[in-house]
Amino acid sequence: MKLGELAARLGCKLEGGEDIAIEGVAGIEEARGGEVTFLSNPKYASALSKTRASAVIVDENVSIERGANMPSLFAIRSQNPYLDFARAIEFFHAAPQYSPGIHPTAVIAKSAKVGARAHIGPYCFVDEGVEIGRNAVLHSFVTVYRNTKIGDDFLAHSQTVVREGCTIGNRVTLQNGAVIGGDGFGFAKRADGGWHKIVQQAPVIIEDDVEIQANACVDRATVGETRVRRGAKIDDLVLVGHACDVGEDAILCGQVGLAGSTRVGDRCILAGQVGVAGHLEIGAEAIITSQSGVHRDVPPGAMHSGYPDMENKQWLRVMAALKNLPETQKTVRRLTEELEQLKADQSRSA
Repeated sequence: MKLGELAARLGCKLEGGEDIAIEGVAGIEEARGGEVTFLSNPKYASALSKTRASAVIVDENVSIERGANMPSLFAIRSQNPYLDFARAIEFFHAAPQYSPGIHPTAVIAKSAKVGARAHIGPYCFVDEGVEIGRNAVLHSFVTVYRNTKIGDDFLAHSQTVVREGCTIGNRVTLQNGAVIGGDGFGFAKRADGGWHKIVQQAPVIIEDDVEIQANACVDRATVGETRVRRGAKIDDLVLVGHACDVGEDAILCGQVGLAGSTRVGDRCILAGQVGVAGHLEIGAEAIITSQSGVHRDVPPGAMHSGYPDMENKQWLRVMAALKNLPETQKTVRRLTEELEQLKADQSRSA
């Protein structure tokens, strides 16, 4: 592909080098001649002077210092360099294609309905009453329990499970080992100290354009529903507890845990290892930073950090004070001793 064609397909402005042949994309440090890199954070602009890439996808306002390694580094000007770099990757690395058909080792119930051009791979199991839309791909060892409804362009990688009665929309991707609709963690304590399992019969609903990554679990509830709304992205090893509601375009990063009946607003970001107590609401576009423990409702647009969570600026002040705590403790101890000595001197004087 010529550099000019790449820029045109991205809808970006190119500054020279239209006829340069481009063979792929790479990071700033790894890129070689014939490859395109990107710069999304201006504070790393100095790295461009060392790159060997032929072109860089960069913001319209970033100046480029061309180093000796690559004096002819051409700029593709973008309003969103990271997004356009992600789009460029797709031009050189097409997603795997799967031919329509059902593998002879797959088991498909007679009452199941599988849409046109679906690919059902080795050792998949599709139970009674299941409906699967057009162009679906079940890679291998995928299990779909009875009475589940799945939309078009569904992609389930190996070892994924969709439990009974769940509903999945269009263009949903499940990465390896994801479990949709497993039982929520519900038990009632008996008089003898043992635990009585509470039936978890309510469905999980996954709306359109959701991706759920490896070994994540979205649990079903006793009553009501568990819902993941349009465009949400759920990372590896995330637990969405029973009766939770995850908002549109929300991001739940690795090892996030939502206790039951948590509501996460639209476009929220929960960074890695965030834990949220049950029956709480996180307002739209809120950000919770890594390893925070949320114990109360979070207002829309807020940024919270820490355990227990607090407003981010307050948490930064607390961390700064904590760093100086040993010296502060020494100062307090010294002042306490001086005060006690002063009291003793005053008592003797009296």
